[in-house]
Amino acid sequence: MFLGNVNNLVVDVENGAVDGLFVGETNPLLVEGGRAVSVPYRWIQSVGDIVILRYFPKRVSLKKPAAAVPAMVPEK
Repeated sequence: MFLGNVNNLVVDVENGAVDGLFVGETNPLLVEGGRAVSVPYRWIQSVGDIVILRYFPKRVSLKKPAAAVPAMVPEK
């Protein structure tokens, strides 16, 4: 299944290694809202005219922010 076009590399400059691939616009069937994702390099099987992934989650959803915890008010 098509995820999207690779826009850039995520590079670890200190170690001189590629950490992953940045995909700007993604397939909304795979990523909620078609949001941008960084695919870890360890998930990549081969690179050529196309990139074949050995792994990708069935669906990527956005994390919802945790609900605010009410402040503790000391009793009098």
